[in-house]
Amino acid sequence: MHLLRNIAGRFVPLAGGMIALALLVYLSVQQSWRHAANDPQVQMAGDIRDTLNRDRVPPEAVLPSGQIDIADSLSPFVSVLDDAGNVVATSGRLRGQARTVPAGVLDHARVSGEERVTWQPEPGVRVAAVVMPVAGALRGFVVVGRSLRESEARTRQFGQLTIGLLGASLAGVLVLVALSESLLKAVPD
Repeated sequence: MHLLRNIAGRFVPLAGGMIALALLVYLSVQQSWRHAANDPQVQMAGDIRDTLNRDRVPPEAVLPSGQIDIADSLSPFVSVLDDAGNVVATSGRLRGQARTVPAGVLDHARVSGEERVTWQPEPGVRVAAVVMPVAGALRGFVVVGRSLRESEARTRQFGQLTIGLLGASLAGVLVLVALSESLLKAVPD
């Protein structure tokens, strides 16, 4: 019983530290990947906003060609909204319908100049969206979004790998602690 208490006394703090470290690594990687999922949208939204602010072009002129089903496609889509948040033009549709981000997102973008959000227009459809206000002839917003499907799949795989490696590491440390305690007990005083 004394041996088990010694093993537990040495293993539990090590295990706690290993779990905390694994969680920190997972969260750091997950956040890095999530923020990186915004990169193309940031560039596209800025370019489109600048074009709409500078040039007198119709909103349809800044859209990518073709319609994108945001539930199925990994391609970025663009929506141009009026100042009230109504869709003026869009290259992205969900189940054939134009969708837009919640009004609170537009309010924050209006105040801060930009908003980056994870938008879930319906269960199972998650989008990394960047919203920027437009102050040119067309007052409103540009929304550029892209599916998070691949990014989230990669994050799930990394989470499973992290859990597997943590489990194997914990088992290895437990064996090493148990062996060292057994050897220390075998050595006469």
